[in-house]
Amino acid sequence: MADQAGASSSHLKIILEEEDDYDLIYGAESGWVEARTQCDHLASLSSDLAHIPTPNTPCNRCQHPSENWLCLCCKDVLCSRFVNKHMLEHYKQTTHCIALSYSDLSVWCFACDTYLDAQVIRQLRPVHETAYILKFGEAPPHRLEECPQIEDKQAKDMPSGS
Repeated sequence: MADQAGASSSHLKIILEEEDDYDLIYGAESGWVEARTQCDHLASLSSDLAHIPTPNTPCNRCQHPSENWLCLCCKDVLCSRFVNKHMLEHYKQTTHCIALSYSDLSVWCFACDTYLDAQVIRQLRPVHETAYILKFGEAPPHRLEECPQIEDKQAKDMPSGS
């Protein structure tokens, strides 16, 4: 009986370690957030997101030079909730709910309380690409899952023996 207790105890430890590995790999422990691929608030976007302030633009209220966000409704540049919370205040005052982070080019919807996938949501692609070019001086890399026809063509072009 003691051997069985020891065996089940070690078996439980292995299962728990595997679950911990799963969480680390798939995100529970890493802070991974799955961005949404749709949002009901896209109609509030500015009609001219091809012309945006540069990523080094300081906050319009406090002039803080970093951790700034671009309001995608009116194109104001305001600091994050980790600085002086001017973008959050802006959302509360105006209900302009979609903003792009100049730090990492992520897009956040305050109304949905979630990140949006700017590379998948058609209306957000142009502003994401423009911000990327302004920040890095080159076009962003394209994700393969966006272009299934390219993957299909590559598969067709591969020799059948490989």
